[in-house]
Amino acid sequence: MHVPSTEPRLRPPSLLLLALEGTRAVCELGATLATLPILHAAPRGDGHAVLIFPGLVASDLSTEPLRRYLRAQGYSAHEWGLGRNFGPRPGVLDACRDRIRQLRQESGGKVSLIGWSLGGIYAREMAKEMPRDVRSVITLGTPFRGSPRATNAWRVYEWASGETVDTVDQMQIERSPPVPTTSIFSRTDGVVAWQCSVEREKAQVENIEVEASHIGLGVHPAVLYAIADRLAQPEGAWKRFDRSSGLRGLFYKDPQRGSDPRATYGEGMGLAGAVL
Repeated sequence: MHVPSTEPRLRPPSLLLLALEGTRAVCELGATLATLPILHAAPRGDGHAVLIFPGLVASDLSTEPLRRYLRAQGYSAHEWGLGRNFGPRPGVLDACRDRIRQLRQESGGKVSLIGWSLGGIYAREMAKEMPRDVRSVITLGTPFRGSPRATNAWRVYEWASGETVDTVDQMQIERSPPVPTTSIFSRTDGVVAWQCSVEREKAQVENIEVEASHIGLGVHPAVLYAIADRLAQPEGAWKRFDRSSGLRGLFYKDPQRGSDPRATYGEGMGLAGAVL
């Protein structure tokens, strides 16, 4: 049953931001390759399992750079293994549950979940269903608030999944998982309206703002560093991301600035952050 969101109606990002997505993503990947020595100085992992869900119509190939980086940082990073993400078609969610249980059993510890865009919806919902198996959730540009049509991809979702976005229980999706949860978002996202990715901050829930494209979030150096920092926290000792420490203030914005969800999308067109 469709339950409408309580958020004001939002518009998708501008066509200009959408058109810049590909170029910016290439620059962001290049910036990551250039800053690998700095990225490898990020906090090291404890070896726990991390499962990464790709975005809409994307496959595990899109998350390969992130998985390689996390493995180098000391994590057991895993692909979702279900091919392209065409939405929650029959059997997909059951397969996700089985994958989490398998990794929990093999690793002997809780599993952290990372989801890119639509993949973040999977990560959040799995954590709500399986909090005893999930250690933390990190989402990248995931639209869990506002209208499902406040993206430039909702028509693709309907085509890929065979479902209409009008059937989405938005109030359920907006509910935060009962585990430490981080939403990484960008106000210059060309696919998802940034307001749709901003959590209502509460205990063990936070937002981290970067300046990045949507399709470059998983290869952006500031995003990779933030993910490593979040995953490295000891289980049961979660603290909010410190964006003011050292030079972090240059690369991480204050997510509370101008956070009125009714704001427009022409702001934040500077591309300096695209190359860190």
